[in-house]
Amino acid sequence: MRDVTRIYGSAPPALSNLNLELRRNEFVALLGPSGCGKSTALACLAGLQPLSNGTIWRDETRIDQLPAERRGFGMVFQNYALFPHMTVLKNVEFGLTMRKVARPERTAKAKEALSLVQLTEHGDRLPGQLSGGQQQRVAIARALAIDPEIILMDEPLSNLDATLRIEMRTEIKRLYQERGLTVLYVTHDQEEALSLATRLVVLRLGRAEQTGTPEEVYTHPVSAYVAGFMGYRNLFPAQATEIAGTPGSADLVRVDSADISLVGAVKTAGGLTGSLVTVAIRPEDITIASADSANHVKALAQVVEYHGREMAVQARTASGTVLHLKTNERVTAGDNIALTVTPDRVLVYDGSDELAKTRLDQE
Repeated sequence: MRDVTRIYGSAPPALSNLNLELRRNEFVALLGPSGCGKSTALACLAGLQPLSNGTIWRDETRIDQLPAERRGFGMVFQNYALFPHMTVLKNVEFGLTMRKVARPERTAKAKEALSLVQLTEHGDRLPGQLSGGQQQRVAIARALAIDPEIILMDEPLSNLDATLRIEMRTEIKRLYQERGLTVLYVTHDQEEALSLATRLVVLRLGRAEQTGTPEEVYTHPVSAYVAGFMGYRNLFPAQATEIAGTPGSADLVRVDSADISLVGAVKTAGGLTGSLVTVAIRPEDITIASADSANHVKALAQVVEYHGREMAVQARTASGTVLHLKTNERVTAGDNIALTVTPDRVLVYDGSDELAKTRLDQE
């Protein structure tokens, strides 16, 4: 996709000069909140939405002017999009029927696709007789039956309950690995994207904010905006007061916010001393320690949730800053606790980003 733009009337662009390359046998996840452009990007690629500007190419062939059925993509929708009056087998055959494939061949291909998603015995049933997870498997089988070059998936698991989502996630990963598929996958779920994709693209206002492997994006988010989607639940504004050292390649800076004073790693280019910053910390990077530990914050445990092997704790400092942590230690609501985090896990970003501020307000 080269400089792809999609504008709806007088609204701000849903996509703005988006450049995205999908290589063979890649599993790329488009990640971001509602309204960031991820579903629009998928719809433009599939041919369901026209481009306002830009081009789409498959190797050296331009395809954005081709109708959807000639682009060679399989599509899996969030709401399954199955025909309720057709049997499962007929639903899977549908794309082949539209391509005028002879009946014996299309039936054989449809049965093979149903076998891949382990629904061979359900071919004669109607979609309404299947569970949500089974219906989504039928939708995936329909996409596979046409032997597409690329499978496009638009939030395919969001309508399933938690257990089914995990099962289907594993199923999609299995099919991707066994069939050598090429997949472009839209989701707002960070865990889903990390577990499935070989490459992540975090979208922001119709543009790619960060692209990289799951490990790169998870470990080194380039902005507070990306950090918010990669598990850095603790986001709060602060003031950078002084340089605190340069271990390795990371500049350290002290940040102060009311009753919080921490040393963290600068993740924004340029000096931040004396400026407003945004601090990002993952709950799992915060540990309970003694009040004299380095890099510590005093807080009151307000909400404690039992999660089996660990506790999820919501704590609040005296000035009102809410902090989230995960711990194996016994904590009770009402306990006064000291929290500590190593400087390299306190990420410090430029705080002038208006969109990041908006996200902080939402948090």
